Amino acid sequence: MCDGETQVMKALTPRALLGLVVSVVGAIGFACLADAAEEGDGLAAFDPQLTADFVARRTPSLTDVAQGISFVGNVPVLLLLTALVALGLWIRTRRWQPPALLALGMGGAGALTYILKVLIGRHRPGAGFVLGPIDTGFSFPSGHTLSSTVFFALLAAIVWSAEVRRTSKIAAVVSAVVLSLAMGMSRIYLGYHWGTDVLAGWIVAVTWLCLLASVTQLKHGVDRGL
Repeated sequence: MCDGETQVMKALTPRALLGLVVSVVGAIGFACLADAAEEGDGLAAFDPQLTADFVARRTPSLTDVAQGISFVGNVPVLLLLTALVALGLWIRTRRWQPPALLALGMGGAGALTYILKVLIGRHRPGAGFVLGPIDTGFSFPSGHTLSSTVFFALLAAIVWSAEVRRTSKIAAVVSAVVLSLAMGMSRIYLGYHWGTDVLAGWIVAVTWLCLLASVTQLKHGVDRGL
């Protein structure tokens, strides 16, 4: 075994290995869900009823909340928020690695959304379900859900690594989970996505985050070994 391979094996900590395992499991889960979405069976068979249940529970107040949450997941908004957070990180740390990692995470989320939507090519629910402008793009996975989940999770990771109180760290993680769930449900409520589109968005987001975390852990481990 060469020196490079030896350094990688030494850097493969249990945490990095766990991230890689979760990434593989997530990829398999997404593939199974994509097959169900294409065939209309499995979990995808429940999509029409789930959409109908959300539509039946619409109220003016809930619609306002859902539209507000969904607005945050729009590409221009996420791009602006990412740029502001990246700038803030650089000003605070004077290091390029944290903002670069944030940019890589969000860039990867955007690329995955585009590629997977084109590959799967699933159509959205009918226009009659939609509350808002009609989106003619493909549906699977939900881009709002995927990208916002990655963004909220990276924000929580930034807070967790900062020198703040433990209660603040826990609050950041809980907020990230709640906001990610709310984003996904808002997309179903507003009629833009099927339930399995949203579930796929969460799965891909977690898979990408775990892969990113594992690679970062490996890089740090190798760098320490040099």
